[in-house]
Amino acid sequence: MFKSDYEIKKELCEIGRRIYNDGFVAANDGNFSVQIDPDTYYVTPTGVSKGFMTPDMICKVDGQGNLKESNGPWKPSSEFKMHLKVYQQRPDVKAVVHAHPPIATSFAIAGIPLDKLIMPEAIIFLGAVPIAQYGTPSTMEIPESLEPYLQDYDAILLANHGALSFGCDLNTAFFRMESTEFYAKLLFYARMLGGEQEIPCGEVKKLVELRKQFGVPGKHPMEKLCPGCYAGDDTCSMSPTEANEKYGLESSAVYHGFQPLPSQVCPTPGINGKDMESLVAEVTRKVLEQMNK
Repeated sequence: MFKSDYEIKKELCEIGRRIYNDGFVAANDGNFSVQIDPDTYYVTPTGVSKGFMTPDMICKVDGQGNLKESNGPWKPSSEFKMHLKVYQQRPDVKAVVHAHPPIATSFAIAGIPLDKLIMPEAIIFLGAVPIAQYGTPSTMEIPESLEPYLQDYDAILLANHGALSFGCDLNTAFFRMESTEFYAKLLFYARMLGGEQEIPCGEVKKLVELRKQFGVPGKHPMEKLCPGCYAGDDTCSMSPTEANEKYGLESSAVYHGFQPLPSQVCPTPGINGKDMESLVAEVTRKVLEQMNK
């Protein structure tokens, strides 16, 4: 659906308010952007609280991050370089969100990736979330640190910095940030209670198939779990972590290197905010039906 420039700017401001009110940023932290075409982007301004932006503050920039239109005192975020790296490597991505959600960022500070498969919704809509190595903000170090992960993931933790999420529209990118923080919170609480219990490989395979059926957009690095599952064993009871230990797969980024699901763009009329909420509700209903059989 076509949106005017003003509507896009208002949407960026609304996401800013939601991110600020959710406590995902403090003061002037965070930045996000929307791609209009290969040489036109709207990006949030530097030095402004994302909870109090107005449409006139949003900056219009080109594919090098230079202003395309004079914008008074407002300048684009200096971290737009990492957004550009995502857009360059992922043609399916049309929006990028960077924030500092506190629990997910704590995992990034502790050097712990979000790679435990503990929730059906996280498996279907998010997948694993790896950690990119530390880089100095506003330099090319962070964009370069993202490269190993961009083809296989839709959200990435930034070591000692925060998180980055992206999607086929701004709402999808925001939902992935929200899901990353919720996933981190659940994993943190589970560990306080004695440790997480992962969903077995065979069940994860069913959830990945549900993801395919629903046409969830983006990349998903979990098409393969363990050799047993994909040799026809739908009842595999090993956890993904046990499978990785048994078959010698990389433990630092459990699914990195696996063949991802094909990328999908948002179908017409698009998986926008309401469409995505409906999709999540429908998948949750089906998952509960399967669990109660």
